[in-house]
Amino acid sequence: MSFDTLIRAIPKIDLHCHLAGSLSAETVFALAAKNNVPLPVTDPDKFYAFTDFYDFLARLEIIGRCMITRDDFARVSYEAVADGYGKGNLRYAEFFFSPNYHYPHGVSYETMVDGFIDGLRRAKEELGITGRLIPAINRELGPEVALAMVRDVLAHPREEVIGIGMDCAEFKGPPELFKDAYALARSAGLRCTAHACEDNQTLTQAPPRNVETCLDVLGCDRIDHGYNMLADPVLTCRCRERGVPFTVCSHTCVPQRMEKRAETLKAMHEAGLFLVPCTDDPPMFGTDIGTTYVTMARVLSLSVEEVAAMSLRTLDASWLSDEEKATMKTEFEAEIQSLSMIKA
Repeated sequence: MSFDTLIRAIPKIDLHCHLAGSLSAETVFALAAKNNVPLPVTDPDKFYAFTDFYDFLARLEIIGRCMITRDDFARVSYEAVADGYGKGNLRYAEFFFSPNYHYPHGVSYETMVDGFIDGLRRAKEELGITGRLIPAINRELGPEVALAMVRDVLAHPREEVIGIGMDCAEFKGPPELFKDAYALARSAGLRCTAHACEDNQTLTQAPPRNVETCLDVLGCDRIDHGYNMLADPVLTCRCRERGVPFTVCSHTCVPQRMEKRAETLKAMHEAGLFLVPCTDDPPMFGTDIGTTYVTMARVLSLSVEEVAAMSLRTLDASWLSDEEKATMKTEFEAEIQSLSMIKA
């Protein structure tokens, strides 16, 4: 096997993948036609061409309008799992979904969450892959809307919904504004994460203190992205010593920024931070879980054995139970051992 083939064959998890960003352009066009949603382009190959981060966010909102029925949501979650499994041996995922992309179009929380669960259960039955869900706060809409979303989540508990997250433009909703929403979620036993210190925004817009606020005020278990935090050596040291997981992504919405992202990932790795390779919005960014790991391996100059160890460690960042983690670790180790024999 080639290096890339071996990396793709290593069993993996993905803890940072947005379901709205997981649709192939062909699926977007199919759902748009089904639900009479006009699209800004007629060529699927051009749908995921972005000028900047905000153009990318606008495209996500369009995708949100294309999902209306329970079956639509089921198709999306099933395809997300199947794509990850087929292209990179995905074995477990914790998917974000954004209720506020769908509420304005008359879609209830029950419709979207039960549809996503239908797709995940089908994937479990057909592929043996487990998926869980994380409803995400749209920070641009403010704290009251965030509280309302969390209340909706708690009013309709589902076994597959295991935590909450937060995304969208960071400077429009600094984390401290969402203290009450996170406290409510934690009081109900939900786990917590949040996007912070994204490098598509400046240090002023997404400063290192946002990571500190997410940890100390919101009670986050892990951080999504975290790149700008490197500007604060003291906080970086604290996160290294505490073993805070960072769900990082090798690909971005603007290809011209890939080189800068690679440099940042290398610096985070050299700083000893706990990095969890993830896909973010895979087809939108031209990646998948296999490509992400291959890219990370090359950026960080990792051997196959080091990538396998990284994949095993990512289980510690998941929200699986201790028993589930132990079982999955045993399964991963057996698969990795088989790959080692093939390599030899």
